[in-house]
Amino acid sequence: MARLISLVEDASPQLREVAAALAPHAGNAQVIGLTGPPGVGKSTSTAALISAYREAGHRVGVLAIDPSSPFSGGALLGDRIRMQVHATDPNVFIRSMATRGHLGGLSWAAPQALRVLDAAGYDIVLIETVGVGQSEVEVVSLADTTLVLLAPGMGDGIQAAKAGILEIADVFVVNKADRDGADQTARELKYMISLGRRELHGPSWRPPVVRTIADKGDGVSDVIEAIGAHRDWMVAHGELDRRRIHRARTEVEAIALHTLRERLGHLSGSSALAALSARVMAGELDPYAAADELVASLGDTSQTPRPGAL
Repeated sequence: MARLISLVEDASPQLREVAAALAPHAGNAQVIGLTGPPGVGKSTSTAALISAYREAGHRVGVLAIDPSSPFSGGALLGDRIRMQVHATDPNVFIRSMATRGHLGGLSWAAPQALRVLDAAGYDIVLIETVGVGQSEVEVVSLADTTLVLLAPGMGDGIQAAKAGILEIADVFVVNKADRDGADQTARELKYMISLGRRELHGPSWRPPVVRTIADKGDGVSDVIEAIGAHRDWMVAHGELDRRRIHRARTEVEAIALHTLRERLGHLSGSSALAALSARVMAGELDPYAAADELVASLGDTSQTPRPGAL
């Protein structure tokens, strides 16, 4: 599996063949995303969830997205270091993936790496994002259920609203609940939720606020229960299928865009693009018309681009 995920990350020419082989076996895993600001205990919470799901007999896969080194381009692997207790469990697979500069809190290869874990028979897949800021909320497009972790002292409810997390959370987790301010954080979240909810996931689901102390395992069972309740609600309302169709659509669109970028890359040094650019500079052609001609010329490109990932 590690080699398959490496093929995904490297956009190997074998990727199309691999994807075709995996497709009939995917679509069974329950995908749970964990996101939140840096320092709230995402890795510790992920490790606690692994333990809880393993005790219930599930096979667990983990994609831990780490920031990239600006020098090597690799991941620090800090998340895997915190999950060493599960390293020898044959029913747990943990993969750290570098963002490689991709914004949104995920690695660009994460959706297809998820497909590898799904097809391999891991019925629970946990995706831990890098620490999110005010735009990195992409995990919502990949997960069936999104957990947003907060902790006392990490900012008030207004900051949470600015970060966009009220819009993506299916379950709020106030970690480090033994610290001062945990009650206030929970109250502020409940108040912000009461002010209004998005219609994306339906007005009848209101995200619960669960308190945990992940390093002690306290409250983890409540999180599991909240995840189960959300899944039951999605199945009952057709939301699970809708999310998974949206996930597949996003993946297909991203691969198509990647292919188009590669074709445009082949044309970037062509005489046709140079001629169009000269006409735009001379005022003979507007950039929109030039772009239309360039896109139309893609249909004449005979070279098949390398199969890409997200």
